[in-house]
Formats: sequence, C-alpha cells, structure tokens
Amino acid sequence: MSSPALEVRQVAYTDPLVVPMLTELDREYSTRYGHTLGDLGEEVRRRWAEFGAPDGGLLLLLVGGEPVAGGAFRRHDERTAELKRIWTHSAHRRRGLARRVLAELESDIASRGYRRIYLTTGPRQPEAVGLYLATGYTPLYDPDLAPEQIGKHPFEKKLA
Repeated sequence: MSSPALEVRQVAYTDPLVVPMLTELDREYSTRYGHTLGDLGEEVRRRWAEFGAPDGGLLLLLVGGEPVAGGAFRRHDERTAELKRIWTHSAHRRRGLARRVLAELESDIASRGYRRIYLTTGPRQPEAVGLYLATGYTPLYDPDLAPEQIGKHPFEKKLA
C-alpha cells in the first residue's frame, strides 16, 4: 500500500491547520529554552499580517489533510525575507520534510522579488543549524564559538 500524497498548501496564519505547528513549536521552545510563544491565540492575532501577502507567506505540508511540516516568512527589509516558524511534526522528522519546506518557501520568496533570505535559530537547535548549513545558508556568526556563547545563530542565503 502506498503512502498518502504530500500536499503543499499556502495558508493564512489564522487557518486552524496552523494550530498543530504553533502548539508543537511552543512545546519545543519551552523544553529547549524555558520560554514559549505565549498565548497562541494572541500570537495569531499579533502576527497574522506579518506572515500574509504581499510581503509574507506561510505554507504547510499535509499528509491525508493533516499538517506534518511548515514554515513562514515575512519582510525583513525591501530586498530580504526572514524565515520564521520552520517546523516538522515530531512524528515525521528525518524524512526530508524540512528541506522541502525550505525549497517551497525559497521559491515563493524569490517569486516576490526578494533577493536575500535571513533567519535566526537558537543555540539549542543543532538540527536546525545542520539543516541550514546543508541547504546553502551562510552563518553570520563564528561557528568556532560554543553555541551558547553565540546565542541566536543568524544565517543568510542570497537568491539568484
């Protein structure tokens, strides 16, 4: 029996399909850093416009109608988009879904005229650091320093 097809869907930050992503990210941040996104309803109300057209976007990868990975971007400056909320459901990791999310977001970002992507990830997310390094992002920090000494790990990627 074959696996259900993977669907790429552009959604609004207010779409109920985003709730599993925010819930799991919130739990992950709490476990790794001791802080959360806060009240998730307030998070959506506060940020919905940042991740909406024309300057931003959010996409989810769905399997059988259920979100398994996703990510968003917003305007950083007139030439730069900032990636945010890159997520893979804990039951679906190590399957290349985050790479697919990045590829889809990068394509969308380029189509909107941005020429650079910027992002930060935390010092306690070595999987994310590995992902960004493996997909062509340049660290904007000294990688020889200890992760906690660096703090937030900024990266960039120039688009053609």
